[in-house]
Amino acid sequence: MDPRFAQLPKSLVKVSKTMTLGDGVPALVAHPDWESGMQVPAVVWMHGRTVNKELDPGRYQRWVRAGIGAIALDLPGHGERYEVEYMSPTKTLDLIEQGCQEIDSVLESIGDLGVFDMDRLAIGGMSAGGMVTLCRLCTDHPFVGTVVEGTTGNLHELYFPTPGTPARPWPVEHDPADVARVDPMQNLDGFRPIPLLALHNEGDEMVPIGGQKQFIEQLKAHYQSQNVDPGLIELKTFTDSGAPSEHAGFGRFANDAKNLQLAFLKKLFGMNV
Repeated sequence: MDPRFAQLPKSLVKVSKTMTLGDGVPALVAHPDWESGMQVPAVVWMHGRTVNKELDPGRYQRWVRAGIGAIALDLPGHGERYEVEYMSPTKTLDLIEQGCQEIDSVLESIGDLGVFDMDRLAIGGMSAGGMVTLCRLCTDHPFVGTVVEGTTGNLHELYFPTPGTPARPWPVEHDPADVARVDPMQNLDGFRPIPLLALHNEGDEMVPIGGQKQFIEQLKAHYQSQNVDPGLIELKTFTDSGAPSEHAGFGRFANDAKNLQLAFLKKLFGMNV
């Protein structure tokens, strides 16, 4: 057995495979019934910085039990392709840019598997994985919806917080031009309106919610400019969750967060809620 599977629930191990997708992206891929060959909807999911794709297997269990596939990717420099420099916030922009560029080749591999409905794919992620997600959605894509957690589409505010706001300066300086290249807030023209669920802790110390709220409002305005209902965008927040730094998960609200996410996905994919 792959040693990483030793940490996963047995029920998930039975329906999961590790494989390399696209141009060398390690993935944990779960399907409700591989032998049936049935094409099911699926979520391409990306974890946060310093962890790996095996994090939070309960999320994947819920999806699979509901008939939804899970395609969890190791971010650049993480998990099976660990590189120590990627554990540092100095590499976050490189991680976002590379991760965003890898999605297309990953999608080709997913299609080749033949067991996922390519017309019912969602994409999502937490923290850095959510930043990759929102960056990728600013250019043409096949996804029908997205779910993100503890992240922001307003990288400029994250790295250069407005004076007087509670946000603290990012511990690493970045060139504004480098930030702008991958910042969803600065590239919204290419963001095709799709259903979006964002989950966040009000007291998040790593990715302050203020910047994400600004992004959500700007995104709603973008939807309206495209004659699309801004109600497709949902922001759900929690207060005093007890999670580390109010960032790593949702603490005592973890079950609530997962239920919200699953209900969103089932509605998105036209499944019974």
